[in-house]
Amino acid sequence: MKAVVTTGPGKLDTVDVPCRIEEGTVAVRLERAGICGTDLKVLDGAMPTRYPRILGHEVVGTVERTPPGARLSAGARVLVNPSVNCDACYLCESGQTHLCRRGGLLGRDFDGVFAETIGVPERFLHAVPEEIALDDTGLLQVLGTAVHSQESVRVSSETLAVVVGLGVSGLLHLQLLRARGAGRVIGVTRSRRKLDLARSLGAHAVATPDEAVAVVTETSDGRGADLVVEAVGTEATVLQAIELCGYGGDVVVYGTVTGGGGTLPFYKLYLKEVTLHFPRAARPADYNTSIRLAEQGRMELAPLVTARFPLEQASAAFAAARSGNHLKVLLTR
Repeated sequence: MKAVVTTGPGKLDTVDVPCRIEEGTVAVRLERAGICGTDLKVLDGAMPTRYPRILGHEVVGTVERTPPGARLSAGARVLVNPSVNCDACYLCESGQTHLCRRGGLLGRDFDGVFAETIGVPERFLHAVPEEIALDDTGLLQVLGTAVHSQESVRVSSETLAVVVGLGVSGLLHLQLLRARGAGRVIGVTRSRRKLDLARSLGAHAVATPDEAVAVVTETSDGRGADLVVEAVGTEATVLQAIELCGYGGDVVVYGTVTGGGGTLPFYKLYLKEVTLHFPRAARPADYNTSIRLAEQGRMELAPLVTARFPLEQASAAFAAARSGNHLKVLLTR
């Protein structure tokens, strides 16, 4: 079967590999798989992995065959939870399977999902209704991580929220905040195209990074934001999120920051009594919520899919994802 493999930093190819479906697992055929920033960082070597490695962790597919006693049947559409866990340690037993120290992420710590067919234990699969458009399903995994990252913060009609970074995840966060009832949501990015899209998706106001302080100050009558979601993954944007946050507010650092050379503004964090949240991955229930939101039509997912490539054109797909000209780039079979 064909799979997208990296053999070293910057080295990517679609190659033929043996199709090994381990006994007791469900065979899932790829339908839609999304390329995200984590995949780019693994390919670049910014996130370490062992080579060769099949990339990818965002996938929805069709069940081809199941082991005896499975609850799913052939032909079912499923989302794969890419956070592998042992299901036996204290973290797993307490419901924090996404933090399992014996586990890891498909496409980084284990071979991933950018392959024609993969074998997955049934406990990592979530049924996806056929009513959800196929391209939309390619966003369900990342939506699940957004659901998880907002779980620890309260949102009400009085909440003024800011989303820093309006890529795919940022635009999902913006919509999720609106779906949760946030009174006003401000989107921040340099891209005029994304600012316009954010407005169409329900943003109360939008701003470039240079305008953000003034817009948040005016909108909040000088109080600052109650909640800021950082959805870029750089030290500079984390610092900006802290700057925009008001006294007693929350900052959710959704973006994965791999650097470590900066210094947090500790006195400002103390002075404002800001709470920092560093969510990681998602739990099974978060994926169920993301599927339900899509099924109910509460999220506009179609505008976020801007390119599709067959698996054989993975190099072109990764180039498109890196170009800055696209939002979600999908691989198809």
